[in-house]
Amino acid sequence: MKKTTRQLQKEHTKELLIKTAFAVFSKRGFINTRISDIAQAAGVSHGTVFIHFPSLDALMAEVIGIYVGKIAERTHELADSCKTLREVLSAHLKGIREFEPFYTRLVTENRQLPTAARDAWFSLQSAISFHFSRAAEREMAAGEMIQMPVHLLFNMWLGLIHHYLANGDLFAPGGNVIDRYGETLIDSYMKMIQSKGAE
Repeated sequence: MKKTTRQLQKEHTKELLIKTAFAVFSKRGFINTRISDIAQAAGVSHGTVFIHFPSLDALMAEVIGIYVGKIAERTHELADSCKTLREVLSAHLKGIREFEPFYTRLVTENRQLPTAARDAWFSLQSAISFHFSRAAEREMAAGEMIQMPVHLLFNMWLGLIHHYLANGDLFAPGGNVIDRYGETLIDSYMKMIQSKGAE
């Protein structure tokens, strides 16, 4: 059944609001953004936003769900053919890099997000954890990495990159943390977990 002009216009407006909210959240953060900020940036009335989303939390959850899905899909696409842990780490950073300002806001504000948005955030970590675990287990079995629970190794990696992203104003003021420190972070992490016999 062919969509009416009104239906197409409604879909277009909703898509505009989602893309605009993504840009505003990336710049201002989730906690500091109001519906009126998104409406103004999109060039629509305050009431227009509420036609599509009953609350800021609902809009936030939808935007986070969509863009976390994009990050997870991109990371999976990059990591799927990786053979080594180093390649997986590089794929992970490339997946984040394409959405770095938004991802950084998720890192710094995730504990204050609505439950649905936080669930999407956790699913993203699960997506990269799958590839990380496969590569780490292979390298531990081959004696190339220290023996340690994989979940601890993964959390060490996340802690390292999230610390740099959360403090980007110190590490890369006005720039991109992953562009500036990505390879250094990978090199340093790999040295920390390398088995003595693999040196």
